[in-house]
Parts: sequence; C-alpha cells; structure tokens
Amino acid sequence: MIGQFIHYAFLIYTLMLIVRIVASWFPSAARSKWLWVLSRYTDPYLNIFRKIIPPIGGVLDLSPILAFFGLQIMEIILLKLLG
Repeated sequence: MIGQFIHYAFLIYTLMLIVRIVASWFPSAARSKWLWVLSRYTDPYLNIFRKIIPPIGGVLDLSPILAFFGLQIMEIILLKLLG
C-alpha cells in the first residue's frame, strides 16, 4: 500500500517534470499561470542539477536527464527500504 503511494507520487512528479520541460519549448506558454505554478514545484529540484550541468549555450538544458535518473534512484531506494 505505502509502496504504491510512493510509486504514484514519483510518477506524478515525473509527469510534472515532463510537462514543465515540454512547455518550456513554447515561449507563449511561459506567460501562463499554470506553467508558473508547475515551475514553482519543479524548478527547485531541477536547479540542483542545473548547478552540476549548466545549460549549454544558455539554451540546451540537459539537467532533466540527471533529474529523471535521480528520481528513479530515490524511488528504488525508498521502495527497497520499505521492503
């Protein structure tokens, strides 16, 4: 039961990151309120990885790759700890 909750929590956050990343490709979306709210919850996590891999040329942001990998590792560790 708790394992499913953790899995779904990580899945929802992963989907939030995907939507945030895809929306960043569309400049008109940057002015929308829903993206501002989404950014508020996802950017602090992404910023951790942006310090490790800064955007290339100021445009190409590869930090989400590490962010997704980090989420998977955290989920695996939590689920293993719970048994």
